[in-house]
Amino acid sequence: MQGFFVLGKDRRSSFLPSARVTLLGAVCGVIATLLSGLAPSGGLAARCGSTVFTREAAAQGFQPSPDHEPQAGTPRGEVIAMPAWKSQVFAGTVRDWSVYIPAQYRADAPAALMVFQDGHDYLSLKGHWRVPTVFDNLIHRGEMPVTIAVFINPGHDASQGEAYREVKWRASNRSLEYDSLGDRYARFLIEEIVPELKKRWSISDDPEHRGICGASSGGICSFTVAWERPDQFRKVLSTIGSFVNLRGGDIYPSLIRKTERQPLRVYLEDTSGDLDNKFGNWPLANQEMHKALRYMGYDVRFDYAEGYAHNSQHGGSLFPDALRWLWRKDRPTPSTSTKQDLGGDLTLLKLLIEGQGWELVADGLGFADGACADAAGNFYYSDLKANRIVRVGHDGKSETVLERGASGLKFGPDGRLYACLPKDRQVVAFDLAAGGQVTVLAADVQPNDLVVTRRGHVYFTQTGKQEVVWIDPKTGETRVVDKGITAPNGIALSPDQATLMVSDYRGNAGWLFRIAADGNLEGKAPTMSLRLPIDAKGEFKFNEPPPRLAASGGDGSTSDEQGRFYVTTALGVQVFDAGGRECGLLPKWLIAPEAMAKPLASCVLAGPERAWLYITLGDRVFRRHVQAKGAVTETMK
Repeated sequence: MQGFFVLGKDRRSSFLPSARVTLLGAVCGVIATLLSGLAPSGGLAARCGSTVFTREAAAQGFQPSPDHEPQAGTPRGEVIAMPAWKSQVFAGTVRDWSVYIPAQYRADAPAALMVFQDGHDYLSLKGHWRVPTVFDNLIHRGEMPVTIAVFINPGHDASQGEAYREVKWRASNRSLEYDSLGDRYARFLIEEIVPELKKRWSISDDPEHRGICGASSGGICSFTVAWERPDQFRKVLSTIGSFVNLRGGDIYPSLIRKTERQPLRVYLEDTSGDLDNKFGNWPLANQEMHKALRYMGYDVRFDYAEGYAHNSQHGGSLFPDALRWLWRKDRPTPSTSTKQDLGGDLTLLKLLIEGQGWELVADGLGFADGACADAAGNFYYSDLKANRIVRVGHDGKSETVLERGASGLKFGPDGRLYACLPKDRQVVAFDLAAGGQVTVLAADVQPNDLVVTRRGHVYFTQTGKQEVVWIDPKTGETRVVDKGITAPNGIALSPDQATLMVSDYRGNAGWLFRIAADGNLEGKAPTMSLRLPIDAKGEFKFNEPPPRLAASGGDGSTSDEQGRFYVTTALGVQVFDAGGRECGLLPKWLIAPEAMAKPLASCVLAGPERAWLYITLGDRVFRRHVQAKGAVTETMK
């Protein structure tokens, strides 16, 4: 068991002990008591890492704290009812919403922002949340920043007139908006609600100053917004979150474990008495979420208790403390461990280096592609629009080596630079030592990308013709060795050169082949399942996964000494082990804020010790230091 223990000192309200407690909670409690002495008379809360297990009151129910009540001398904010909102993102819907403005708000000091789904429930001053009162108290004491709160209800059918005001929970667009994965609800907030708020109030653009909160379906909705748009929201407060298969949300724990950690702070709450039905088990789902977030090193807290039901009694009782934790100023150092992984599990934690992110190598380019490395690890790329090939040395200095534009580049065992020249419809080899002397290997072709084996053979993709072509430069023999992949694009060799990988730009797979002695390809299989973007225009059905686009955007590829394959895609760099199992995704948005709108074309491990992952991203080139070394495919062995 990892972590440390704190005995009931972070609670404003006290709880009487009960015999009902989870086994792990009991173990934590015993250890905590041994470490710190007798528990406080008000109850016991043992914190294991970032998890809080509690022994709750025998007579369970909402336990208000002083923070839930108006306090003398505390300035009170104002709640303003906003005009009914007719959405464009969720066309044909109308909804009520309100805004809380703290007494300390000043127009010359941008305020933090927190959005509450099912806003009417959080707005009530007699309910379990009492947000205006709690905000008044915490802001007054400096336990959270000056924060504007938005209380927003689910959308209703606008054609039904005023009837929607009487059915805030039911007969609404709630499940579609809240339970669906993807960025539609995030866009609704970012493109519609936030700009409307900014017309009247000064709101911070810093995502660290933006939180989002919800319960049940509102809880998963809040997480989805931050997961999809951490450039806008980075603080999540989810209680009794519906991370189950209402609309595919049960996949989140797996996605979290296989996606580079995003800069989020996440508070989760649930109880053992929460729902257990045909869509899933809410308590187990929230435990899975917490475990996944912990595994990837997120700043996460999970308050879990015995008893209760699918309600806000427990979450509401802890709400002031949850806000204090969420808005605290300290930034803990991420902690991760792969001790429980199998030896062959190539998780992202065994690839990425803590504190090492993307750094800019070159910008102001036309269109960067063709990332490759020479035998010494020097990095090369092509600027297709500028019609040049550039070398970047270990010292970071760049020089143009050829006035040609190439979509695919690789060095061969003979030291020549092999290239796909789409404009010239050729595959060629450049002898850089001889001033760039060129040898045409194939003409009147439509080459996209290529690899060169240690035997000197070339494989290149013809995306439009759906072909993989083999060339023997010594004899001039050329033959099609595969046909039928929807849009064959990126191509890479395994370290032992027994396997060839081809990505499908308009499909959902990376294809693996065995390379036969004569150069032919055998055992074709779509082994690598590429993660696909969610189709925002698709049909989001109940109790089904979200609709996804058919095209992964699978493009440039490379491999490392451990047999991992790297594929640039529409979502980012996707990494797979030698058997085709997904290791994880390096999201595009973490490369640069505007990266999602730019084409991620190629990648390679180059630089000192070939331990830097380089990528070409539209008009720029980036790199990051990783725990891997590029597979040496260019030299004869």
